[in-house]
Amino acid sequence: MSATAPQLTAAVHTFAQLLSSTRRGARLARLLAAEQLRAWPVSPGVAERAEQIVAELAANAALHGRVNSRDFRLTLTLGTTAGLLRIAVSDARGEHLPSPPAECGTPLDAESGRGLLLVTALADRWGVEPYPPGGKTVWAECACETPGPDTHSGRR
Repeated sequence: MSATAPQLTAAVHTFAQLLSSTRRGARLARLLAAEQLRAWPVSPGVAERAEQIVAELAANAALHGRVNSRDFRLTLTLGTTAGLLRIAVSDARGEHLPSPPAECGTPLDAESGRGLLLVTALADRWGVEPYPPGGKTVWAECACETPGPDTHSGRR
């Protein structure tokens, strides 16, 4: 008789959506992300942070990454085994890379220009990578502990 060790299956949840590169598309990205995160096993605190990150990255894609008749892509990936939520927003302007918040020198009384400062504060880490053929993806990651099975209500 041979005994086999139980195998843990890696649970990965993914959501991806193309949205118009407009303020309306950015707003819809935030609303869709909020709805999706409520459906996944993510704590309310992490979901709230992620919703703000999506809002900032989507607004940047609509404002700075816009190319006529080209959409931006929102992708959310939750790895429950790793306890990591990755938010990625891809746009068509690969030549227009975001500056790290320390380098942008935005005046304190400016009405805009601090979005990536918020992303830096809310995410555990973020960065930029190429999105072929000519775009970029700005991503952010949040560590999260997903809730375990609910033993009180009979839900799993």
